Amino acid sequence: MKLSVLDQAPVTIGNTAEGALHKAEELAVLADELGYTRMWMAEHHGARTFASSAPEVTAARLAAKTQSIRIGTGGVMMMHYSPLKLAEVFKTLSAFTPGRIDFGVGRAPGGDTSSMYALSEGRQLMLHNMYEKLKTTLQLMNDEVPEDSLYAKNAASPAHVTLPEAWLLGSSGDSALKAGEMGVGYSFAQFFNGAMSREILDIYKDQFKPSAFMEKPQISVTYLVTAAETREEAEYEALPQDLFRLMMAKGRQITQLLTPEEAHNYPLTEMDRMLIQDNRRLHLVGPVKEIADRLKEEQELYGFDEAMICSIPHSQEKRLQVYKLLARELLQ
Repeated sequence: MKLSVLDQAPVTIGNTAEGALHKAEELAVLADELGYTRMWMAEHHGARTFASSAPEVTAARLAAKTQSIRIGTGGVMMMHYSPLKLAEVFKTLSAFTPGRIDFGVGRAPGGDTSSMYALSEGRQLMLHNMYEKLKTTLQLMNDEVPEDSLYAKNAASPAHVTLPEAWLLGSSGDSALKAGEMGVGYSFAQFFNGAMSREILDIYKDQFKPSAFMEKPQISVTYLVTAAETREEAEYEALPQDLFRLMMAKGRQITQLLTPEEAHNYPLTEMDRMLIQDNRRLHLVGPVKEIADRLKEEQELYGFDEAMICSIPHSQEKRLQVYKLLARELLQ
């Protein structure tokens, strides 16, 4: 199985956003050494919980600090940007690091309503044309004349560079269909809602048309994972993330992820504990051998190509250890 990394540059309590970005760099170097396929940075706005607000900038740094691993965005939120800007940014990244850049895009805002309007400078949000915007971006990247008349007289610079791989993020059959039709990779966010099905992934495969960006269909599935040598340690490290998701479900925001000690001292009702257990369908927690077996079983069941791992223990040591343990079980 191929393994990859999704990082959000989490800012855990007692730590800084600056530190979170340097820890992302440390993770990229380790993942490169361990043989992970790719590392993507997410895009988040309007929250202090994550420091990854400019993934394309971080990607440039990570690409310069690594040797073999593919580097990209998972994803850049295309509603906020012009197709011309997207094309030129990722062509520039690919010119510096040819053959190792991924252009991963999503249709979500990556933030709350106020962030959306601030990023658009108060203009009317255009949410109806995401797939058309992606199509135009791909045409500009490939040095084609776009069908959209607004961009037909524009060339995306630098020209004639190695194309990045292009990926569409999603969690629905609609995005799977469009990814296949456009000939780009499909990255399913299992940790969003746990709604992965063989039908969704088969739609993508059945509709896939080879393109300049990808010759054959590729599917990655992103999991939130807290793994350790023992169940007890995994449960201990997982609770801060469980609480974060619980508070989000209740409409309350934790500005920074708690330490495991603080999380285990947090007063929880019986209903809270039930909700946390229900959310475990979105958060894989347990001994690493059990987690590795689960990933292999799901790959066989659903037919995806690689598992992308997002892991957010409080300490950097424990976070890196998750990726080391999974590499030991699945990449050796």
